[in-house]
Amino acid sequence: MIDTPFQAPDGSTVQLSDFIGQPLLVNIWATWCGPCIVEMPMLDNLAAREKSRLKLLVVSQDIQGREKVLPFFEDRNFTELEPYIDPENGLSFGFGSGVMPTTVLYDAQGKEVWRVIGAMDWDGAKAAALLEETLAEN
Repeated sequence: MIDTPFQAPDGSTVQLSDFIGQPLLVNIWATWCGPCIVEMPMLDNLAAREKSRLKLLVVSQDIQGREKVLPFFEDRNFTELEPYIDPENGLSFGFGSGVMPTTVLYDAQGKEVWRVIGAMDWDGAKAAALLEETLAEN
């Protein structure tokens, strides 16, 4: 698990290991990334559907940080997603994919289970099957 600091919605500093104890789906994205923006409503739906079994973090890699990300969130009425921000791009470098969006699923012990590089239909059957395989074990 990558242990780079990033900002929680309240401005405090957190890291992925703070979320060990339940499965964690981490999506890195940016406001300038078209495929990322398309995914956000689907990720919000996923977070609502699976909130009893999974914590979902969407972590912006925008270097302008809150100045860019907070208006993005204000313009969309997400029910579950919260604006986590990584203006230093530590997660992006740590994941090493060089592509956004990148989404990584960790199990409750913090071990990486799988990753999706690029966009995914999070409302679709493939995503449901990937998640079910992992969440059924926890």
